[in-house]
Amino acid sequence: MNVTLYSDGSARGNPNGPGGYGCILQYIDSKGILHERQFCAGYRKTTNNRMELMGVITGLEALTKPCRVEVITDSKYVTEAFNAHWIESWIKHGWKRGKNEEVKNVDLWKRLLLAMQPHQVTYTWVKGHAGHPENERCDELATTAADGNDLLTDTGI
Repeated sequence: MNVTLYSDGSARGNPNGPGGYGCILQYIDSKGILHERQFCAGYRKTTNNRMELMGVITGLEALTKPCRVEVITDSKYVTEAFNAHWIESWIKHGWKRGKNEEVKNVDLWKRLLLAMQPHQVTYTWVKGHAGHPENERCDELATTAADGNDLLTDTGI
């Protein structure tokens, strides 16, 4: 099955303010019918990059069987980690980068790698706030969640 996963993250007062993610999963069945699921959640204290990761993780974790997944996001942080092969270097160097600096958000990178395992995943970057319908919807889901009342605790902060 081919799935498209749209994702966006948001944080107010980044870093360490309230934040949220939005995710849309879409696939077209054998009859040509579009199926869609949406996910979002808000957190009391987080960062934009953590929410960018959580949107992708949530979408992948919602899939119940192996799929070919195209992740479409406006986060270069997420897309470049895979397309520029940063992640392989981080792993090779024990989750260090540059001048022996710790990679941030290792807990979520590891969770994302685990969520990717049963799938064939590619990453595509789109310009944010440029009128892409699903990206705009994910942004709306993320910001609405960040502004909500039932905010979760981001234990990785």
